[in-house]
Amino acid sequence: MHSYAAQLGNNPSLSVAELAAVLPDFQKEHLFPGSVVTFKTATELDQAFLNRLGGTIVIAKNIIGDFSVDLEDLPALLAAELKTVKGKATFSLRCFGISPNKVRDLYKTSKQGLKKKGVASRYVGSEREMAKPIQLHDEGILDPKKGCELVILHDKNHLWIGRTVAAQNVKAYTLRDMEKPVRDTKVGLLPPKLAQILLNFGAFLSPRGSKTRSESQNFTVLDPFCGTGVIPMEAMIAGWNVLASDNAQKAVNGTEKNIEWVRKIFKVLKKDVSADVWKQDATKPFELKEKPDVIVTEGTLGPPLTNRATVKDAETYCRQAEELTAAFLKNCAATLPGVPVVMTLPVWYAQKKMIHLTKVWKVAEELGFRPALPPHADPSIPERFSIMYRRNDQFVGREIILLKPKK
Repeated sequence: MHSYAAQLGNNPSLSVAELAAVLPDFQKEHLFPGSVVTFKTATELDQAFLNRLGGTIVIAKNIIGDFSVDLEDLPALLAAELKTVKGKATFSLRCFGISPNKVRDLYKTSKQGLKKKGVASRYVGSEREMAKPIQLHDEGILDPKKGCELVILHDKNHLWIGRTVAAQNVKAYTLRDMEKPVRDTKVGLLPPKLAQILLNFGAFLSPRGSKTRSESQNFTVLDPFCGTGVIPMEAMIAGWNVLASDNAQKAVNGTEKNIEWVRKIFKVLKKDVSADVWKQDATKPFELKEKPDVIVTEGTLGPPLTNRATVKDAETYCRQAEELTAAFLKNCAATLPGVPVVMTLPVWYAQKKMIHLTKVWKVAEELGFRPALPPHADPSIPERFSIMYRRNDQFVGREIILLKPKK
C-alpha cells in the first residue's frame, strides 16, 4: 500500500467522500491542520488521476516510509529527491502545522544544503504563502527532471513528509468554465469541479462504475436537467457516453454548442464518446433504447437571488422544488427502474434559517430508493445522510444526495 496526502478543497468532507468513491481500497489515516488528509491505497496516483477529481488541490506521496525523521533531515531529503535534476533546480515546500518562522528557516537551510552539494537552486513560495498549484505546473516543479515540492505535515504526534505528484490545473478549469460558447448565469452556474465530484459519486453508485471509471468504455450518464451542459461536458472529457435533456429548448441548444466545443478543444471523437441531447420534461416518461448506468443531475435551484430570501419566499420556492423533484424521482423509478441517481437539492439560506427539502426523502423511500454515501464520508447533517456544498457568498446552497434503487 502507498501512503499519500491530499490537500482538500473548500468542502473537506466532500473531498474525502470523493476520494473514497474513486478508490475502493481508500484507507483514511489522519487529518492534519489545513484540511490535509493522509490515506493509503494500492493505486499509484498521478496527475491523470487528480485531473479526474474535483475536490482535491494537491496530492503528495510519502517518501520517508516508516523511518523516524525530524525537520532537520529535510535538506537531505530534498537533495535526494532532486538528484535527477540537471542544472538549476526549482523547489517548493508545502508546510502544514509549522510556524512561519520555522518555514522560513526550512527554506533557508534547504537552499544552503543544496549549495553545499553543488546544486544551484531557486524556490517558489515563502513562509507567508505556499506556491499556488498553477505555479507548480508553470515552474516545472512537478517534473522530476526540473524540480520538486516537498509536503510537510506536522502536529503534536505526527510528522509526515512526501513529494507532490499532482496539482490541480486551474487553467484547465478556467478554460472549460469561462471559455465555453454558452454560459447562462440566470439559471445558476454549476462549477466544473462539482460536476466532476457528482460524476465520481455516480460511478461509485453504479455496479459497473469502479471498473469503467478507469477504462472509460461504454459507460453512459443521463442528465435530465442539463442546463447548458456542464455535467455532460465533464462526462465526455472523462470518456463517458452522454444522454442529456432539458425542458427548455434554449438549454438544449446551449448544451449542443458546448458539446461540439468540447469535442474540438479536448479532441473527444464521436466514435469514442457518444452524446445525444433532446428537449424533454424530466417528469415525463423516458423513452430510451437502453438504460443509462447512472443519472447525474442538478435539480432546480429555484429563481436566481441577489440577496437572502425571506422565510416566506424560501418556503414557496421549497414547495415548488419538492413537487418537481418528487415527480422526477417517480418518473425515474417507473421508466428507468434500477438506475441509481446522484443529484443536488437546493438549500435556501434565508434571513432567519436554512430551509431544506424534506418531503422528497419520504417519496424516495416509498419508491424503493435508499440514501448512500462512500465509506469515510461524514454527512453534513447526520439525520439527512447527505453532503452540503456552498460558497460563503451564496444564498442558495446545494445538498448532494446519492440514491440507490431497489434491486
